[in-house]
Amino acid sequence: MAREAGVSQATVSRALRSNSSISARTREKVIEAARKLGYIPNELGRSLSTRATGRIALVADLDNPLWPMLVGQIHDELASRGFSLTLLAERGDPVGMETKLLSGWADGVIITSAHLHARLPKELAQRKVPVVLVNRALEDLSADAAVADNLAGGRASAQLLLDSGHTRLGALFGPTDTSTGQMREQGFRDVLAEAGVSLPKSRVRYGPFAFTHGRESLPALLKGRYPPTAIFCANDIIAIGAMNSAHEMGVRVPEDIALVGFDDLDQASWPLFNLTTVRVPFEAMLRSAVSMLVERLSGYEGPGRVQVHPIMTVRRGTHQAAARPGEDGGAA
Repeated sequence: MAREAGVSQATVSRALRSNSSISARTREKVIEAARKLGYIPNELGRSLSTRATGRIALVADLDNPLWPMLVGQIHDELASRGFSLTLLAERGDPVGMETKLLSGWADGVIITSAHLHARLPKELAQRKVPVVLVNRALEDLSADAAVADNLAGGRASAQLLLDSGHTRLGALFGPTDTSTGQMREQGFRDVLAEAGVSLPKSRVRYGPFAFTHGRESLPALLKGRYPPTAIFCANDIIAIGAMNSAHEMGVRVPEDIALVGFDDLDQASWPLFNLTTVRVPFEAMLRSAVSMLVERLSGYEGPGRVQVHPIMTVRRGTHQAAARPGEDGGAA
């Protein structure tokens, strides 16, 4: 491997341990050489008899406010099965994290924030490291995943707004490089197309699953000649950001603008928000993800499984405004 990477054996050893004396560029060369040669270093701390650590790594995007709320549930589910949980944040040194996970540092990996072109899940699957995706899935990856029925959730949101009398709709969609963002958008658009209702570009904004997306994007949606009377938000955090922006602008919810979120976080039910949303069964999703991972650790070697969990519409107080005259408004 040292010859392949063009460095000394000592440098290889330090690079694979993520030693701070090794530059990121050199470490990447070593990792690429290891990948090319199919080399997986053994973690020293593991049991020599079982080759198991009892540790599960959780890879999460801590900028997404959803996952800090759920780490405790994942921890408890793993603990009930005799595993400890170590959280790895998707920031800092991705090469070092990949090296650690490929080395056998943990028995298995749970990934909660996979993007469609993410390399880590594919590397883990290729090296036969037990891995399960939660909330998001990758179509070109044969790995286990536990997800919500995001397509059905997008469809349910659109139908709810149409049934409430809205035909001039807008959307604050999520990131296009995630399965959740894509499927929720597709479901929403499919129902509008079936109903013959347009969704012009002027009434659509894309952004992260973040409070700032809702807060900063709502004013732009309301500037047009025919602004939407109702907006689908790709998650509750976006919707709460939009509600805060509406409050600052003196726009009433739902009297002036109706909103629907997605996820049904605890905050959605707070009287301050009373947000109509789509409930994702996170607890069931996490349980099924842990179960699939434990089955892999117990010897299951079958093809990747995707467990799709049903969603439920939760009607509260942000979607019920009556349609106003001239609501069809054309494709502004």
